[in-house]
Amino acid sequence: MADYKPTEMMTIAAARALRNDDVCFVGIGQPSAACNLARLTHAPDIVLIYESGTLATKPNVLPLSIGDGELCETALTTVPVPEMFRYWLQGSRIKVGFLGGAQIDKFANLNTTVVGPYDKPKVRLPGGGGAPEIATSCGEIFIIMAQGKRSFVDRLDFVTSIGHVAGGDSRARLGVKTKGPTKLITDLALFEPDPETKEMTVVSLHPGVTRAQVQDNTGWPVKFAAQVAETPPPTARELEVLRELHARTNRAHSEAA
Repeated sequence: MADYKPTEMMTIAAARALRNDDVCFVGIGQPSAACNLARLTHAPDIVLIYESGTLATKPNVLPLSIGDGELCETALTTVPVPEMFRYWLQGSRIKVGFLGGAQIDKFANLNTTVVGPYDKPKVRLPGGGGAPEIATSCGEIFIIMAQGKRSFVDRLDFVTSIGHVAGGDSRARLGVKTKGPTKLITDLALFEPDPETKEMTVVSLHPGVTRAQVQDNTGWPVKFAAQVAETPPPTARELEVLRELHARTNRAHSEAA
């Protein structure tokens, strides 16, 4: 078995969740790495869309931000941001939204606004950007986050983007008709919502990870599915493509600096 880092397992597991016919709204950072890995391996026809208005972009390196020229240069076309949100996103034309966050709770609500009290926070984060609209308007949401008690919390300091709100049918009662978070991929496990309660539930543990490790890195009592699978380890090709993508990115950004 090839040696790999937990973050590589996380990115590869997230990439595997994407399908060749998906139209995906991509967040910067780990979501971008997962989506482009999928495009470079099993999903060459996936349509990647970034918040800046780039449609069907095929970046050779990972962008530093949504305004990275690499996205526009490799896109099929670029549309104005208002058109991106009103026509493409709010028009229900995007199947999957791929997000990350600073904090998440058991119903997959996300915080990217502040850590601590809003008026006097310990940390002021970048904010919502387009994430609140992505969370409500895409057909379903995938979330990728490294797992730890500072980020997997019992109660969010601020709700930036809704997941399953308070569980059950609470999302639908707000008038939101999309599925919400259907997968949460971490460096330890894969979670999916319970069909009834909508609490994020462990359905697969990554190789070598125990239930105790998952619980020790989570700020609420973790629910495990009746049958918990083991995530297939990364293949040699997945690792090779991911590492070369990061190496190209590092070289490009170093040269630009």
